[in-house]
Amino acid sequence: MTTSPPRPAWTAALCWLTVLIEGYDLVALGAAIPTLLRTHELGFTPAGATAVATVSLVGVGIGAACIGPLTDRFGRRGMLIWSVLLFSLFTLAIPLSPNVAVFGALRFAAGLGLGACMPVALTMMSESLPERRRASANTVTMTGYHVGAVLTSLLALAVAGDWRVLFYGGGIVGLLVVPVMWLRLPESAAFLAARQAPERDRVRPRDLLGPRFRRTILTVWAGSFMGLLLVYGLNTWLPQLMATAGYPLATSIALLLVLNVGAIAGLLIAGAVADRFGIKRVAVIWFAAAALLLAALSLRVDSQLLLNVLVLLTGVFVFSAQVLIFGYVAHTFPAAARGTALGLTSAVGRLGSILGPFVTGMLVTAGVAYPWGFWFFAAVAVLGLAAMATVAGRTAPASDVRVA
Repeated sequence: MTTSPPRPAWTAALCWLTVLIEGYDLVALGAAIPTLLRTHELGFTPAGATAVATVSLVGVGIGAACIGPLTDRFGRRGMLIWSVLLFSLFTLAIPLSPNVAVFGALRFAAGLGLGACMPVALTMMSESLPERRRASANTVTMTGYHVGAVLTSLLALAVAGDWRVLFYGGGIVGLLVVPVMWLRLPESAAFLAARQAPERDRVRPRDLLGPRFRRTILTVWAGSFMGLLLVYGLNTWLPQLMATAGYPLATSIALLLVLNVGAIAGLLIAGAVADRFGIKRVAVIWFAAAALLLAALSLRVDSQLLLNVLVLLTGVFVFSAQVLIFGYVAHTFPAAARGTALGLTSAVGRLGSILGPFVTGMLVTAGVAYPWGFWFFAAVAVLGLAAMATVAGRTAPASDVRVA
């Protein structure tokens, strides 16, 4: 006789699937842009593609900023379910767009739900494992993002330019996940305990900018801004950057696959290393390696093997550097404010995710995206390194943070 998986297993699986959907969707736009620009379908131009990428991420940022206080007040479970549902419905409508303006409006609406998904999923996953494993809890969960990105890349290669299939796929998968969440996703025990804490022991959202947390929250915001600028800039524009450099379109999309395969490996490595040696220290090293590799990609590489290795290693360090910041936030802030702290850190990072595709899109429009795009990304990685090097240590040991 078989038994149902334990509740933490359902939390882990469903949070991972939620992050997979986000990775799938956001890379779908990057994979669709070269086709839309080449065919001018719906009236797409480089300026229009830049605008769509930007408004998509504005929606994601607003969703991330709004969801944190709601999860700390009303709970993680319900907010995650509604976020996935909102994203799925609007994503299914995107292929029906008659023009660029409607396409952008639907991307914005889908982004509201999408932006809320990741901070809630990371909060729930962090709270389902012991504190000593919070770095790997976040990095393992975030492998879902890059598995989704890999699936998008493979599907984009298989459908040979039929961009509508990419968005239908993301919306359908999201709708299939919602009823499973409703039946199987438990509420976070840490949230339930924090809600029952005495009034004097509670941490409110406004306390994040108070003396106890101010230095920590401001520095992780800066690091998140730089980290998500890199993540979204690369995943949105890497195929076009490589096409601009003279590589064939099929090679350019395949490199997006290689980048995200490297990201999966990097996340698994980074989480294990950070749990052992400290999240802050490892994040600094990871940003430094990312800066060197991004600078190296500004050089034209004739060897396909060497190019694949460089892109693979870039994925290893760039994406996990950003996720380590989320792990640091989950490790530092108490449960009563953890959702808000992660949501706001994600929201500030989304400002970077808006700037990255926007600046890169401007470089594409100006015809100088290669090599300036990679030099720009390398400089951003250096700034991320500086932010994490100055982040404060833990504000309080776990025993000093009362949630019940």
